[in-house]
Amino acid sequence: MPPSSTLPDPLVDLLAPLIESDGYTATPLPGVSLMAMHRAHGPAPLIYDPSLIIVAQGHKVGYLGAREIHYGPGHYLVQTLPLPFECLTLASAEAPLLGVSVRLEPGLLGELVTAMGESLVDATAADPVPMASVPMAAGMHGAVVRLLESLHDPGAAAAMGEARVREVVFEALKGEQGPALRALVLHQGHYARIVQVLTRLQVHYAEDISVEEMARQANMSLSTFHQHFKQIVHSSPLQYVKRLRLIKAQQLLMQEACNVNRAAAAVGYRSVSQFSRDYKRYFGASPLQHRREERALQVS
Repeated sequence: MPPSSTLPDPLVDLLAPLIESDGYTATPLPGVSLMAMHRAHGPAPLIYDPSLIIVAQGHKVGYLGAREIHYGPGHYLVQTLPLPFECLTLASAEAPLLGVSVRLEPGLLGELVTAMGESLVDATAADPVPMASVPMAAGMHGAVVRLLESLHDPGAAAAMGEARVREVVFEALKGEQGPALRALVLHQGHYARIVQVLTRLQVHYAEDISVEEMARQANMSLSTFHQHFKQIVHSSPLQYVKRLRLIKAQQLLMQEACNVNRAAAAVGYRSVSQFSRDYKRYFGASPLQHRREERALQVS
């Protein structure tokens, strides 16, 4: 079983020496990143790629529509869709947030779902949800421990890292969010059709695309598409595209070479003034002000 709340978690001791700075630290394993934060932050708009987020110390709260999703020690987040949501980080210099993110690669998911067959399919499972906190079972905890141990040894990472990632994803497929993960692969039902539209939008978010075109891609009537999109994503299709563009623009603005004009054009805005108004409405600060504040925090 995972350690009780009164005992130190070995995940913390394994993560702490690997962390280089606040934010995300890349590792030798593709798709595996380490997370750290030494201060409280947010709530602030955020978007995760489809991934597993394991927090060993500290706490995060995600707000998706009316849902409040807590993930910290003893739980992990399964994010199956790239959904904009509000995220609150609870951390301090004395007890920083420490965690690891494992990106969900479609190829690996497909391989594992095919290998598992119907053996772990629960016919009574409810409709998939795109984002949920799942209890950390003993199997998942052990798999994450072995993954982090491999990162302490370059030889082990090179020889066994891929297998360690595979084991973590396998354990997630056995968990409560297994049906949502399988839906990404099996392409069945309304959920899978909305997934296909969102996957396309992740690549083509800067292009002009109408809701009618999205509905055609999903092979749904306009009214049915609206209903299922809002049920899964907790926003309308046009709201989703706007939020996605603004979060992508925020990421661009953190880069030294990107100014406001370039960021606006890169995410599909034809009017810089409209971009600035939408940005301020969503983030609570103008693009330039937000950029200055974030860079000041990075330096401090």
